Amino acid sequence: MALEETMRSPTLIKAKSEVLADRRRNSRPRRSAKSNGRIPLRERRERILAMASEFFAEYGLTAQTRALADACGISQRLLYRCFPSKGALIHEVYRRDIAGPFQATWLARLEDRSRPVAERLNEFYRDYYEAVLTRRWLRLFLYASLAEIDMAPSYIAEVITRMLEIIVAEACAERGVRPPAQRALKHELGWLLHGAVSHLAIRRHIYANSNPTPVEDVIAMHVQLFLAGLAAALPARSAARAQVVD
Repeated sequence: MALEETMRSPTLIKAKSEVLADRRRNSRPRRSAKSNGRIPLRERRERILAMASEFFAEYGLTAQTRALADACGISQRLLYRCFPSKGALIHEVYRRDIAGPFQATWLARLEDRSRPVAERLNEFYRDYYEAVLTRRWLRLFLYASLAEIDMAPSYIAEVITRMLEIIVAEACAERGVRPPAQRALKHELGWLLHGAVSHLAIRRHIYANSNPTPVEDVIAMHVQLFLAGLAAALPARSAARAQVVD
């Protein structure tokens, strides 16, 4: 069977859905003998969300809710009692599993000038790699981008742009370099580092790259290269503009 046909095969999705359902059944706590089997709506929603995150990470956000309901061990009708639409369910997955892992305290620590900026950046990206850039998170994020759902643009607009501006401002301040006046250019400078760390996670978790170099060592190399390159990159930009004006 061709790869494209395999990815679209309802039989394959159903089989994998049953695997997820088995995991759910094996991991959930046993009910007491006195239990009447009814689960409170709030708890039911949380169980569906947990399964939806894993389900969409495996099959993409275009996967059918009927297969998701099967994996949850419930009817599609009950699923829609908990979430009025697939869009509402995806929104909650975004809130909990895409934006949720990011910690606001990270930004405050990045701005703590009592510590060297290299130390701050290394600490932040080690934490970010472990807490955010997991296999499931990356697959959800990539699938959302391919489906052209606004989860990825929303995350970049709400979380990443502010983080990039802080990183560039703090790095430039310590290095004695004037940061670009344009926000767009600040973001591009920040992406040089953030994109490198993100792609490291993609290589390890998505491409299954087996490079044995410890993650923290690779992050430290990217931080060092980013900081060393600021002084060269910003004057080069100014010189290039001067030549155009002349």
